[in-house]
Amino acid sequence: MSARFAVAFEAVAKRLRAAARSHELTLVAIATLVGVAAGLGVAAMTAIAEVAHVVFFGIPFDVRLSAAARVTPLAALTVPVVGGLAIGLSEYWRRRAKRRSAVDPVEANALHGGRMGLRESLFLAAQTVVSNGCGASVGLESGYSQIGAALASRFGLALKLRRQDLRTLVGCGAGAAIAGAFGAPLTGAFYASELIIGAYSLANAGMIFAASLAASLTTRALIGSPYDIVAPPVASLDLRNHLALVVLGLIAAAIGVAWMRTAALVERAFKKNPLPAWTNPAIGGLILGAMALVSPQILGAGHGAAGLDFRLDLPAAMLLWLLALKLSASLISLASGFRGGMFFASLFAGELLGKLYGIGLAAWAPGFAPDPTTCAMAGMGTLGAAVVGGPLTMTFLVLESTGDLSVAGGVLAASIAATLAVRATFGYSFATWRLHLRGETIRSAQDVGWLRDLTVGKLMAGAPPTISAGASLRAFRETFPLGGAHVVVAVDEQGRYAGLIQTAEAHAASLESAEADETVAALARLATTRLHPDLDLRSALTIFDEAETDTLAVVDRTSDVALGTLSEAYAARRYAEGVDSAVQGALGGG
Repeated sequence: MSARFAVAFEAVAKRLRAAARSHELTLVAIATLVGVAAGLGVAAMTAIAEVAHVVFFGIPFDVRLSAAARVTPLAALTVPVVGGLAIGLSEYWRRRAKRRSAVDPVEANALHGGRMGLRESLFLAAQTVVSNGCGASVGLESGYSQIGAALASRFGLALKLRRQDLRTLVGCGAGAAIAGAFGAPLTGAFYASELIIGAYSLANAGMIFAASLAASLTTRALIGSPYDIVAPPVASLDLRNHLALVVLGLIAAAIGVAWMRTAALVERAFKKNPLPAWTNPAIGGLILGAMALVSPQILGAGHGAAGLDFRLDLPAAMLLWLLALKLSASLISLASGFRGGMFFASLFAGELLGKLYGIGLAAWAPGFAPDPTTCAMAGMGTLGAAVVGGPLTMTFLVLESTGDLSVAGGVLAASIAATLAVRATFGYSFATWRLHLRGETIRSAQDVGWLRDLTVGKLMAGAPPTISAGASLRAFRETFPLGGAHVVVAVDEQGRYAGLIQTAEAHAASLESAEADETVAALARLATTRLHPDLDLRSALTIFDEAETDTLAVVDRTSDVALGTLSEAYAARRYAEGVDSAVQGALGGG
């Protein structure tokens, strides 16, 4: 029976692969199924985390954890610590078992052509649920997008989709999860395009919007929208209000950059802890518990607190205090080892920043001050754009929350200002910054994996002709006549690389010249300039430009033995072909 099922499944998969390659509507249908799966994942993770909040913290079922009036000292000081121990020990087990860490959707699309491991992603999603469930100041949205993207990747790999189709499907899964979480299909669609795929394309729009809409409807039908934002009506904006919001965007950019840079410092401080590394989350949990005794608003993602503070007329000192607490709590949570996202944490902190800015503007420049709710929404959008990236994602989140195009236009201007300021002064979002701290150089989800696959070792011409650097010029001419090898590798007595000899140059002198009996070492060039087989193509082309030559030797790093040669013309052609293929894929043509 199992053999028959396998044969039947392979036949169906083969037909689906053929249909996906020839019919765009098939890809849309596949993306819709991915959206439904992502919506189910969002609903399941949310339900588990909310039940954990009720059980562990003793709050009413209809009250969000961060909106609770208070939590008992016993719960505040024990639940995050126990949750931290669970996270620390699970990570210790993963390392001892030599299990791979999960690849997030941005890294997968940038470096691995959309390939993600489902088992590793499920493990990370479980850690995220535990972290949020025990009150860590992180959101579930990173777990949502992780599981949505991983399911999409597994589905696409089973169907053996092409590289660009797989990357798009991964974007659909991640964007659909965000759409389901916020009940905002436009937000999810632009999250997929801006942050996970790295490009806008009409050819991909059908898949992305179908997945986002399917996830939003699925989650809403099951549990409602976990992170929906409901804003009261706001006044329309004039030119002065727009200028004021742009200034808010620049302030948000400065805070966002400082927040991200501080994250590295806090993480470094935890790594210096003399206790075993698996105790760091428990230590972070103890600090969070002490902060929760001051204000429960720092617990969890902060959705309940965001809705509560929208309606309250809080004084500036209280807003500043809550803002500092939330920023600190999120940094401590992630730096100590808890798993989760900064998406909603940045929105909540941005709301506090916007309200604080509105109070200051009303006091010092009332003619420029927008509606207080507008300031709060703009603060959410600008700090979110600064930390998470994606100005259009944040703009459409505001639009779908307020339904007001005028406010969305002001938030768009402010979010673009924040994004440009972050790029000019920092260059990373929070996700790519954490990858940078691990040694990666990517700054977005744009596909650069193909470039890393095109290494010098794969492109070189192997087994190059060689000659001893001590051989005579006459011997060289006899061994390598004109019309044969273009260049010859000179080697020393130990067989190590000693330079390149141009065959034409060696034959340029007269045979009757006394120089014919001299060694070829005098003609060897580029003895200290060489390529290595693990270099990527872009680095190789940079070396070609600096050396101003058309051919270089490829030399082993350890033994210094010449492995082959590579010509600049061939390297440049392969690089141009790769760029053209990547561009065509991003535009939906490949």
